[in-house]
Amino acid sequence: MQQLWAPWRMTYIGQDNHDEGCIFDTKPARDPAEDAEQLIVHRGRLCFVMMNLYPYNTGHLLIAPYAHLASLEYLPTETTAELMLLAQRCQTAIRAALNPDGFNLGINEGGIAGAGFAGHVHLHVVPRWSGDTNFMPVIGDVKVMPEFLQQTYTKIRAHLQPLMATGGATP
Repeated sequence: MQQLWAPWRMTYIGQDNHDEGCIFDTKPARDPAEDAEQLIVHRGRLCFVMMNLYPYNTGHLLIAPYAHLASLEYLPTETTAELMLLAQRCQTAIRAALNPDGFNLGINEGGIAGAGFAGHVHLHVVPRWSGDTNFMPVIGDVKVMPEFLQQTYTKIRAHLQPLMATGGATP
């Protein structure tokens, strides 16, 4: 088995990046007029979608409930249903906007599991492309992102908002 080293991840995990509190509480509490600045792609009734400021790949989204709960097992059924519906819609929007070859979806529960904000459960939606991992992150400690976050935000939002407004069907 070949191992892939990601030394930059430990640097992020070790940072004291919680000076302003939990981003999953502070960002949606701001004025919705600031959503583009805060990278909030969509606000649902119980959950919201935002771009990851430190993406694993272009189009990496985070879906979180508004309720500050640490584990998926604590979410009410209705919140869990909305979280998963948003995951479906996000995949559809990302597929239309960025044409990935596949996806990783996951929840890192607890600091030991790699959660940057362990106190607030959130789902990662990470688009993947054939050959999207290369030598740059391993050798050069550099992750190559082909466009700015704001450009990706605009593309995904343009596809996600109509889906949410119409209850758009997923494939």
